[in-house]
Amino acid sequence: MAYDADVIVIGAGLAGLTATAELVDAGRRVILVDQEPEQSLGGQAFWSFGGLFFVGSPEQRRMRIKDHRELALQDWLGTAGFDRDEDHWPRKWAEAYVDFAAGEKRPWLHAQGVRFFPVVGWAERGGYDAQGHGNSVPRFHVTWGTGPGLLAPFVRRVQEGAARGLVQFKFRHRVTGLSRTGGVVDTVAGEVLEPSDVERGKASGREVTGSFEFRAQAVIVTSGGIGGNHDLVRANWPERLGNPPEKMISGVPAHVDGLMLGIAERAGARLINRDRMWHYTEGIENWAPIWDKHGIRILPGPSSLWLDARGDRLPVPLFPGFDTLGTLNHIMHTGYDYTWFVLNQRIIGKEFTLSGSEQNPDLTGKSVRGVVGRARADVPGPVKAFMDHGADFVVERDLGALVRGMNALTKEPLIDEAALHRTIAARDREIVNPYTKDLQVTAIRGARKFVGDRLVRTVAPHPILDPKAGPLIAVRLNILTRKSLGGLETDLSSRVLQEGGDPLPGVYAAGEAAGFGGGGVHGYRSLEGTFLGGCLFSGRAAGRAAAKSVG
Repeated sequence: MAYDADVIVIGAGLAGLTATAELVDAGRRVILVDQEPEQSLGGQAFWSFGGLFFVGSPEQRRMRIKDHRELALQDWLGTAGFDRDEDHWPRKWAEAYVDFAAGEKRPWLHAQGVRFFPVVGWAERGGYDAQGHGNSVPRFHVTWGTGPGLLAPFVRRVQEGAARGLVQFKFRHRVTGLSRTGGVVDTVAGEVLEPSDVERGKASGREVTGSFEFRAQAVIVTSGGIGGNHDLVRANWPERLGNPPEKMISGVPAHVDGLMLGIAERAGARLINRDRMWHYTEGIENWAPIWDKHGIRILPGPSSLWLDARGDRLPVPLFPGFDTLGTLNHIMHTGYDYTWFVLNQRIIGKEFTLSGSEQNPDLTGKSVRGVVGRARADVPGPVKAFMDHGADFVVERDLGALVRGMNALTKEPLIDEAALHRTIAARDREIVNPYTKDLQVTAIRGARKFVGDRLVRTVAPHPILDPKAGPLIAVRLNILTRKSLGGLETDLSSRVLQEGGDPLPGVYAAGEAAGFGGGGVHGYRSLEGTFLGGCLFSGRAAGRAAAKSVG
């Protein structure tokens, strides 16, 4: 029986496009399969902020950030906390990825036309000791053009491959099974779904109109994770993080359903670290949703007062932007699944950035004028829209009205005005004094020593209750599903492994489906800016290895 292609790639997101582009460069014939319509080409990466983790970049050097491979690896290992037998390959992937981020990653992207915003961000600051979680220095580089800008060269390379007759796109093809011939997985079967012209991100129909079966010498699984499947998120929720949230909002469309992981597992693949996951604690309901339960993440500066459901401050070092999973762990042991930011308009105007390409039209559209306008605005337009329309926002001139608005958004009126006033006033007394015992105030002052934070991310210290800085703002924060940190176990050639450690013949995996490399390159936690880069690195490895394996 003849092959329909040299390689079948399952999933047309960033990892799948990267793998396909490498296969095209090697002259291989590829069938690229995806259950969504053509307008969703690029998958989740399209909606991303385009953040990438670099080590020792020109952008860092221009901002006098001293970074190097050893420091980055120290941060990665301290963050990952590898402690399982199955962390053998994830750790090797981590070491290889840090080498990539400190070496050819940026030149490779730059050669393809990708450019970066000059101000480097400082995500996941940690707040523990030198060998603990967090980035010791700023490393978060925003792609000029955000997610679409990062996707563009890979879309171009794959489309050029299609024009040369090397790539067949098979949209609306949902894989249901993998099977073998002579012990090698070489057949991909599934259902053809009804055509769909829905906008990118919106739910497409699931009516089946036919079936398909394709054969190739190798199969690459790049189907993504489980973030859009809340039932699967809850089923895999780790006991160490408490009970899963009663309410979750989605940072990814519903088609990010994780079903392909089970299909690969049934075909003999080993799925590891499925209880490791990455969800955000600063989620807000999108006032203009694209998909069901559509949530947006706030990328906050350090000045907002972070309170639990009862109005108590979160413990040190759980400040905005310091430790995502540490904060999630704390929240899920409070008995409630939401928290609050309390701040004022002066803080929100400078310190709130909303994640996602559609929330940053200036960066996505590569508009210098738009970026300058954002910097000059009292409140950026997308943030102001949430203040005006967002279901999680309360904006009031006096504290009493703010508290009444906060209590109106929850099942129980848990916030006490007098107690909240004492909490804010105590913080304000510290902020106007050159000395402090409040470690969040220390963190704010430390952040402003970095020129990038002082310019665009951290407001000058001032009292929250200063009427000239008002109005007051409270934001209810929800748990926002996002990434699977575990996945299909792979070696450094992206070959999928079976129980016992032998490769599953003919099968490779990359991107979130492979835990961004090895079945969990991040371990328990991420340093941020490493998800898109993990798709690029593992997708490139899978494409190159598969290209060499086929005749």
